[in-house]
Amino acid sequence: MQNVTLIGIDLGKHSFHVHCQDRQGNALLRKKFSRTQLINFLGSCKAATVVMESCGGAHFMARRIADLGHEAKLISPQFVRPFVKSNKNDFVDAEAICEAASRPSMRFVPPRTEDQQAMAALHRVRDSLIRQRVKTTNQMHAFLLEFGVSLPRGIAVIRRLAAVLEENDFPPYLARVLSRLHSHYVYLSGEIEEVDKELKTHLAEDETAQRLLTIPGVGPVTASLLAMRLGDGKNYASSRDFAASTGLAPRQYRGCRKR
Repeated sequence: MQNVTLIGIDLGKHSFHVHCQDRQGNALLRKKFSRTQLINFLGSCKAATVVMESCGGAHFMARRIADLGHEAKLISPQFVRPFVKSNKNDFVDAEAICEAASRPSMRFVPPRTEDQQAMAALHRVRDSLIRQRVKTTNQMHAFLLEFGVSLPRGIAVIRRLAAVLEENDFPPYLARVLSRLHSHYVYLSGEIEEVDKELKTHLAEDETAQRLLTIPGVGPVTASLLAMRLGDGKNYASSRDFAASTGLAPRQYRGCRKR
């Protein structure tokens, strides 16, 4: 295995399919490993480029592999798909990863640090809590409308629920349901406040986020999210590239003559 220069790994929960090739692109090894076996195998190999799809668990594996002395790279699955040569299976996917990685113009996903992953999880939890809170208020509005009570959009239903229950003769079980939804809304709001406190605590320790806060219109949540995605910034050739990666720039679907 001294001639291996490129290793493609198709990641799984418990098993990992590996495709190894040399500098000329010749296949040298195809093998299935468990997680422990994979780490031991990579530890016994000379330094090489190890490529995986950017999916669940990929960032953790990239850090582990980099610690073993290899160059770990991640590719978006959408860029690997065109290189699948035949019927899809795990070894074919691993070979396609190598094929995609060997392209000079291929764009790679920067592996995230542990801190970046933790902050990403915090932001996802916050988004989920906000969606649940909106769903709760919408349910309350819908239930009241079924009984002829129409309130302004937003949280007016929360502020005026006690008065609405007192002014209207609702069935007892409906009143109890609305009270439970109200309590759930209060609980979700408290959880969102706790997450916001976590974000602000981290924000105070993040130099990049502090600089982002100086931009007009950028608040704590936005600064924290942008800093998490930016990392050290070395993977972006320009600020426009970073803006495009966050979705601020629209995708191009047309030719240059029709823009």
